[in-house]
Amino acid sequence: MKVRLLAVGTRMPAWVTEGVETYRKRLPRDFALDVEEIAPGARGKNADVAKAVALEGRRIRERLRGDEIRVALEVGGQAWSTERLAREAEGWRLEGRDVALLVGGPDGLEPALSTSADRRWSLSALTLPHPLVRVIVAEQLYRAWTLLVGHPYHR
Repeated sequence: MKVRLLAVGTRMPAWVTEGVETYRKRLPRDFALDVEEIAPGARGKNADVAKAVALEGRRIRERLRGDEIRVALEVGGQAWSTERLAREAEGWRLEGRDVALLVGGPDGLEPALSTSADRRWSLSALTLPHPLVRVIVAEQLYRAWTLLVGHPYHR
């Protein structure tokens, strides 16, 4: 199984790349995580936010693959414990399908992407900075994997 994190935003600070890589390297090939950056729509003083969100949505859809399980990461999604994430991941693995985790830009995911997702996952009721989301997702996927294999990391 491969997990792809499709995240709007480019040119992340070094601490984000280092944090994500720390956990990516720990994951086995059959639970691989790839991060794909999606260029954000234009934003500025007179920018049309709806157009920017729509463009980001189109760019994400262009990267999606046919049989992937699509999980929208949103504040309005369902909160999962680490144990729940591990159960979800085990289900994805048993289905034999890859997973696309979708992270929108500063104004969220395009509504059509959100409603068409197979699941909607909220990392927190807090508004988190998008760079931090990448690190949290990588760490939680690693933690979920350790639960599944009985590794002592999750104590």
